[in-house]
Amino acid sequence: MQASRTPVSVTGLGLITPAGVGREETWQGVLSGRSTAATDPELKGCAVDLSCRIPLMTPEQARIGGGKAWRMGRFSQLAVLAAREAVADAGLDPAGWDGARVAVVIGSGLAGAAHLEDQTLRHHQGGPELVSPALVPMLISNMAAGEVLLDLGARGPSLATESACASGASALAVARGLLQAGLCDIAVAGGTEAAVTPVITSGFQRMGALSSRVDDPETASRPFAADRDGFVISEGAAILVLEREADARARGQRRYARLAGAGQTSDAYHPTAPAPGGVHAEAALRAALTEAGLGPGDVDHVNAHGTSTPLNDLTEAELIQRVLPHRPSVTAAKGVLGHSLGAAGAIEAALTALTVHRATVPPIANLTPDTLPYDLDCVTGRPRAQRVRAAASHSFGFGGHNVVLVFTGEDGMPVPA
Repeated sequence: MQASRTPVSVTGLGLITPAGVGREETWQGVLSGRSTAATDPELKGCAVDLSCRIPLMTPEQARIGGGKAWRMGRFSQLAVLAAREAVADAGLDPAGWDGARVAVVIGSGLAGAAHLEDQTLRHHQGGPELVSPALVPMLISNMAAGEVLLDLGARGPSLATESACASGASALAVARGLLQAGLCDIAVAGGTEAAVTPVITSGFQRMGALSSRVDDPETASRPFAADRDGFVISEGAAILVLEREADARARGQRRYARLAGAGQTSDAYHPTAPAPGGVHAEAALRAALTEAGLGPGDVDHVNAHGTSTPLNDLTEAELIQRVLPHRPSVTAAKGVLGHSLGAAGAIEAALTALTVHRATVPPIANLTPDTLPYDLDCVTGRPRAQRVRAAASHSFGFGGHNVVLVFTGEDGMPVPA
């Protein structure tokens, strides 16, 4: 069997999002179809003061332990906590595994930018003596993976992916490749982001990317709606445990879905705008389907990137209508969760795996059939029971990064619980 055809399964999921701390809380929150956006006191004075924040964690949920938290950026802390949940969910015990055969790949778009913003202010106000000696490890993008390695005792390949809002999806594509190449037996992979700050929020606002519905936060993020006007900035983390399907079967582990294909392309068109019509995103979708041994007509469901920005949603809608004219169901989690930037692709991949596993498609928040201007079968109002044999998860990032992940059930059928 060729390496590219070696089946890879999702055996564990860890999620920390504005919808909830943990996999089940997040899933139920997304199924509710209720937005988590709210006025953010930490953004007071910004032209747009909306965000989607992670709920306050209990001390037990937030425990890093060992006096380590002080040296870690928040994006790294979220990754560690999500990784712990994912590994436990996969039925794995780091105390008993061969750490040299465990890889960690974690993406982030802005990494420790929030800490740089804070420490720059400290330096400006009080000089270099006020700068934390932990600034550099709190800042650099590889430290989410580095801290997860330390926490789990993993000593296999370790990488940090940076492809803007596609970073988390890129990490999963890379991790799948490491497994198929035989470079590891377990891959702990995903994305993390904690960059809701006044400066970063203002930067997105100044470029016209954010919704200006400050008087009605809960309706601000509205993917694919005709009157959408931008996204709501968010934070979160998702970590998935990936294993070769044969290895997971051998130890009797439950599998959420198979990560059957991954396609990655670049637009080479514009720093922030997508290529017209999504032509290179289409190439990523077709590449992912080819790897999965599927054709466009086999896709039952799309978890859309769905940022709620006018141009990106238009481009993605045109892509889906053109390549998937049989109208698979479409959802977009950013209506509930906001846009968590580099973590979004991993969060949405985890939700796609859950959709396949549980045969349930979450609805898009703040979208109704009468406000949908495209010929798409968008799920609205309430969750839809649907047997999903193959699903595509889209992730697109500034710089023209396109990543599409295709998930299937075992042998193309939903994996039993």
